Amino acid sequence: MNMNMTNTRIMTALLVSACLLCLAPVASPAANASTAAPATAAPPAAGVPWSQLAPEQQRVLAPYRERWHQLPPERQQAIARGAERWQQMTPEQQQQAQQRFQQWRSLPPEERQKARQRYQQFRELPPEDQQRLREGFHKYQSLPPEQREQLRERWQDMTPEQRQKMKERWQDATPEQREKIREKAKKRKHDDG
Repeated sequence: MNMNMTNTRIMTALLVSACLLCLAPVASPAANASTAAPATAAPPAAGVPWSQLAPEQQRVLAPYRERWHQLPPERQQAIARGAERWQQMTPEQQQQAQQRFQQWRSLPPEERQKARQRYQQFRELPPEDQQRLREGFHKYQSLPPEQREQLRERWQDMTPEQRQKMKERWQDATPEQREKIREKAKKRKHDDG
């Protein structure tokens, strides 16, 4: 096996692991429930023997083979689920995931810590707030790049006090008031443009 193939496999295994560490709690309601319960409430998780992994999972997770039995059972389960999800991705999705993983690895440790804290804050939100944030993010992502840049610039030009005031105003607003705020912003954008 050549070095490039080995590096690709290691990278794939690391990527699957990273995805699992970040996404497994979101994807699994059982995982969320178990984190809120006392440690004695749930029986210890059973590990996943290497021999029980599907051949394709074994191929993706080959870099873990030698130390698989040393991994905690929960980690084995999470990594096995991640390998399964990885297999279901299209090549384009796998490429995007690898790019995001590379971006993550290039972040300074303090930025990674901030991201982990934000993720934890998100997980602690009520489900309806999580859904609202997801919808807002998807809406933002669907905007033309120029409009996203204008919004980023406007946000960055605000003082911390202005940002906090805007957050509070938005959180306290009724759906009707939020719609009025959106309409005002559209009108302002139209007048500026």
